[in-house]
Amino acid sequence: MSEKFRVDFIEPAMTYEEIIAQQVSKVQKDKPSGFKVSAQLLDQGRTDTVLAASAGLTVRLKVYASGGENALHTHVNEDHVFILLAGSAEFHNETGYLANLKQHEGILIPKGSFYKFHATSTEPLVMLRIGSPNESFLGLEGRVNPHGDKAHADSSQNMTQEVVFKANAFFGQ
Repeated sequence: MSEKFRVDFIEPAMTYEEIIAQQVSKVQKDKPSGFKVSAQLLDQGRTDTVLAASAGLTVRLKVYASGGENALHTHVNEDHVFILLAGSAEFHNETGYLANLKQHEGILIPKGSFYKFHATSTEPLVMLRIGSPNESFLGLEGRVNPHGDKAHADSSQNMTQEVVFKANAFFGQ
């Protein structure tokens, strides 16, 4: 390929609204895009970094100091995959335990499947999240709770905490 990729460090989205905006702004329609799988580690909270996007796919890097996505929810329009790069996490569905995943393991969550997870390691949890299609770009609101109501990732039910970055500690650098 004659054109070189630029793979700079990408700042994380700090709110659900920023995630949506990044998933729209990063859409590449006619050429490949490169990205670096790198993030600052955390002492508290969680971050979400949109690494790349097309109309049909999103690639995000998720970092958790502890906790996880603790409110049962589904994405009605989007299949997604989690691949653990560091740490471990326990996944549950509406009937209970699904899996305890470790580094280099993953799980596919089909659209319409309810799930939640939490970090089980003392080290930060770092995961790739790949979703299809790009709900944000297509204007679809698809993250809902078991009652069919919107399930905001930033909600108190989802146990959102203030983000505290670990000084000079990075994954992938």
